[in-house]
Amino acid sequence: MTRIITLNLNGIRSAARKGFFKWLARSRADVVCVQELKAQAADMTRELLAPAGFRGFFHFAGKKGYSGVGLYSRREPVKVAEGVGVADIDSEGRYVRADYGNLSVISVYLPSGSSSEERQRVKFRFMDRFYPFLKKLRAEGREIVLCGDWNIAHREIDLKNWRGNQKNSGFLPEERAWLTRVFDELGWVDVFRRVDPRPEQYTWWSNRGQAWAKNVGWRIDYHIATPGFAKTARRVAIHKENRFSDHAPLTIDYDHELE
Repeated sequence: MTRIITLNLNGIRSAARKGFFKWLARSRADVVCVQELKAQAADMTRELLAPAGFRGFFHFAGKKGYSGVGLYSRREPVKVAEGVGVADIDSEGRYVRADYGNLSVISVYLPSGSSSEERQRVKFRFMDRFYPFLKKLRAEGREIVLCGDWNIAHREIDLKNWRGNQKNSGFLPEERAWLTRVFDELGWVDVFRRVDPRPEQYTWWSNRGQAWAKNVGWRIDYHIATPGFAKTARRVAIHKENRFSDHAPLTIDYDHELE
């Protein structure tokens, strides 16, 4: 069995102070994908680089205190790659990939468009270029899982107040249609939904009001996998007993042995 966890940290140093790495030591995870590091290489302490039992691999953003992704692994990957090969995307530190035998695990962080119209345009440009990249990944013939914050709630079931958010970034018709194409046309699988069809299963909550306490959330963090790997998923869990970030860790156990 392979346990893979994904979490948008909303700042790796903040999450560490809130006990994330203590929890991680007890998690029995094999691979952990993290996003929104908000740190540079010079900021990374030994604990952040290689917490007990893990080795970390990172793709930092050029801008200080912004974006960045990482991947912690108990087993040494055969190969690690940073970035998608597009300069303006890679400058924001949004993609790191680790290969193990016939499986690739990718930590990915799609842009948010909620802060301004310009950032929404950046998000749409990212989506336009990431779609053919996802098509190329499928053509590799490997088993692949992309774990991370996709900043899109796919269906009405995936956020509490869907009616009031249809004109807001993260639930725009164009974003949802794009994600449908990723699933239906490219053949990627939303692993969580394959295992758990229940409503009110969220991974992010606004810090405003009582969103966390009232479970007024969004499901925007995903494991998105090739069909073969998706079929091996056996158990999913959203960890809400501790709060390390405005997101919650999403854990999926796969009937697969890392090579």
